[in-house]
Amino acid sequence: MDILVTGRHCQIPVEFEELVIDKLAAVERLVNRIIRIEVQVTAAKKPSATSAKVEITLQSKGPVVRAEASAEDKNVAFDLALDKMKSQLRKASDRRKTHRGLSSHVVELPSEPIAAPTEPEPVVHCVAGIEVQGDGPLVVREKTFDAVPLTLAQALDEMELVGHDFFLFVDAELGQPSVVYHRKAYNYGVIRLNVAK
Repeated sequence: MDILVTGRHCQIPVEFEELVIDKLAAVERLVNRIIRIEVQVTAAKKPSATSAKVEITLQSKGPVVRAEASAEDKNVAFDLALDKMKSQLRKASDRRKTHRGLSSHVVELPSEPIAAPTEPEPVVHCVAGIEVQGDGPLVVREKTFDAVPLTLAQALDEMELVGHDFFLFVDAELGQPSVVYHRKAYNYGVIRLNVAK
């Protein structure tokens, strides 16, 4: 297992790096086939109550697992992030064992197309050199990811492991773009798109 500890706007003492390596040994028992763990410590330019942020990224043969935390001290922030990561790994492991909340039936959607309401043409204006339509928000970040079709169970695992409230995927069984998301009381929801042809 390769462990890389880096710092942004700060130096990483050897003692801190050794502490990180010792504590990450516990994660190796929770995940098989770890390739690399990256720990990035970012110090705020101005001192505050959360002047240190630690991001831990675990890369293995399976999905990427990510956790982050902020605190006044980098040691405390690291411990918080590590606790989050362990919790995510345990939750995903428990969910794989029980398959709680998964149903095998398929809900049939109506085949009649829904007519879209006609709206007036939005006003286009230029903001900081970028064309914006209407009063809507400005897109400031765009990401593209490579994806392989996943089952619903695999998508739930991926969502839990990256620590997000939702996960976009292509359903392997139905071939549809889909999103799984957290609902209240540890329940999940699924949204699927029927692509018109």
